[in-house]
Amino acid sequence: MITKLIEKAKKVFPGSDNFQAFFSPGRVNLIGEHIDYNGGFVLPCALDIGTFGIASPRDDEFISCYSENFSEIGIITFSLRDLEYRLEDNWVNYVKGVMKEIELTKGFNLYVRGDIPNGAGLSSSASLELLIGVIANTLYNLGLSNLELVKIAHKAENEFIGVKCGIMDQFIIGMAKDKSGILLNTSNLEHHYVKINLGDYLIIIGNTNKKRSLSTSKYNERREECEQGLKMLQKRFEIKELCELSCNDFENSQALLTDPIIYKRVRHVISENERTQAAYQALEKGNLVEFGKLLSASHDSLRDDYEVTGIELDSLQEFFLKHGAIGARMTGAGFGGCAIALVRSDEAEHLIEKVREGYKEATGLEADFYPVRVGNGARKL
Repeated sequence: MITKLIEKAKKVFPGSDNFQAFFSPGRVNLIGEHIDYNGGFVLPCALDIGTFGIASPRDDEFISCYSENFSEIGIITFSLRDLEYRLEDNWVNYVKGVMKEIELTKGFNLYVRGDIPNGAGLSSSASLELLIGVIANTLYNLGLSNLELVKIAHKAENEFIGVKCGIMDQFIIGMAKDKSGILLNTSNLEHHYVKINLGDYLIIIGNTNKKRSLSTSKYNERREECEQGLKMLQKRFEIKELCELSCNDFENSQALLTDPIIYKRVRHVISENERTQAAYQALEKGNLVEFGKLLSASHDSLRDDYEVTGIELDSLQEFFLKHGAIGARMTGAGFGGCAIALVRSDEAEHLIEKVREGYKEATGLEADFYPVRVGNGARKL
C-alpha cells in the first residue's frame, strides 16, 4: 500500500523525489472519562488506523499539501513566512499550526490519506498534527523528542486552531508504543506503559451517529459542578484537584457535599479514577474479564452519576453486552459519539449485525462500527 501511495504522490507532485512515508495513529480512551480536568488518570491507546503521509523536502520556503480525503480542494500551498489561519485553507490550517511552532526555512510536499472515520471521535486532528511534527522533525533532522512534538501539537490545537482540548490525544499518539496503552496522570504527565495483549479479542468502536448539540453546554456544566464539589471538599482537605481524594476519603466526607447532584458528580470522578488504575492492573495481569467488568462499571457511573450518556450510548452498550461483549462503555465526552466494546474476534461480525439491528430498533438511527486493534505511535515507516 505504501508503494501505491508514493506513486500517487509522485503524480500529484511531478518532479519531486526522495519521498518518505510516515504514519500517525488515531486513538481511543479505554477508560478514565471526564476526569482529565480533575487531575485524574486516563488509559488511552493508539489504534491501527490513522493518517498516512508521503513527504519530500523542497529547496524553497513553501509547503504544498494534498489530501485524498479532500481531493476536491486540490493542492494548497503556503509560505513558511505567512502562517495565518484562513478558513478556505481547510485541513491545511493544522499543518500551519504545527509549522508556527517549528521554525523551518525550507518546506516540503505532503500527500495525505487518512482512514480515521470522520466524526468518530478517534482524534483525526491530533493524528494529523503529530504526523506533521514527525515529518518536519525527520526531513530536517531537528532532533525534537516525542514529548516536545506532543507539546507542539497540543499548542497548535489550543492556540492556532482554537480548540481548548487537554493533552491526552496528542500525548498517546506521539508517545505510544506498539500494542501498549498508557496510564497517564493528567495532573503531571507521569505515565506508565502497559502491554495490551487482547489474544482472541478485539476492540469494536460503535458510533451512535447522534448529533451532539448539547455536548458543549453540558460539558461546561459538568466542569462547573466539579469545581463546586472541589470547593466543598477543600473545607476539610488540602487538595487542588478532586482526584487527589481516595474513595475512602470521599465516603467519609458525604456531609460536606450537601447538594445531591454535586455528590453524584464527585462520586463518579473519584470512583472512575480508581477504576482506571484498577484497569491498568488488570491489563498488567492479562485479566481481560476483569478489565471488561471495569469498562462496564465505568459506563454505569457515567450514566447514573455523571449523566452524560443518553439513550443512544446506553442502547449501544446494552446491545454490546447482550450479544457477547465482555465489557462495553461510552468513550469521549458523551451525549452521543462512540462506545467501545471488548469482543471475541470470531464473534465480531455476527455481534455487529445483532447490535446494529437492536440499536436501530431502539433509536431509529444507523450506527457505524469499526473493529480495531491496538497500534503504535506516530513514526516514519
